[in-house]
Amino acid sequence: MPRPLLYTIGTFFGTGFFPIAPATVASAGVMVLWWAGWTYLGPIPLWLQGVLLVGVTAIGIPVAGKLEDIHGEDPSLVVIDEVAGMLVTYFALNAGLYGWIAGFFWFRFFDILKPLGVRRLENLGGGGGLGIMADDIGAGVLAAIATQATAYF
Repeated sequence: MPRPLLYTIGTFFGTGFFPIAPATVASAGVMVLWWAGWTYLGPIPLWLQGVLLVGVTAIGIPVAGKLEDIHGEDPSLVVIDEVAGMLVTYFALNAGLYGWIAGFFWFRFFDILKPLGVRRLENLGGGGGLGIMADDIGAGVLAAIATQATAYF
């Protein structure tokens, strides 16, 4: 994969280069894109949400692994894992703007704290790209549950 494409994907269009909280910036970027998609295109069909999630994850694993080889263990510039985690958080969520904002905060909460075994997911496959992606997907699962509960109540 050409290096410019590697960095474009891995840093989610450069958000990973933000000097402060690049993961939060990338997560906010996903939230804004999700809102824009729903606002201008309508609800995103579940099958398309699934394709996006699987595609981002499938591409993210080797990209994150390659960038880790270049920059060291789980470099902060790699934020494609946040994109996958946010897609999990938003999967099947039909709660509008306030739900997406809640999902953003829940995802950041679980991604930072990594409770309930989420931190152990970093070691899947001996670390590398799979580990980088897996812990954020795990945080996304917890955030999805919390967000759905928040939206329900």
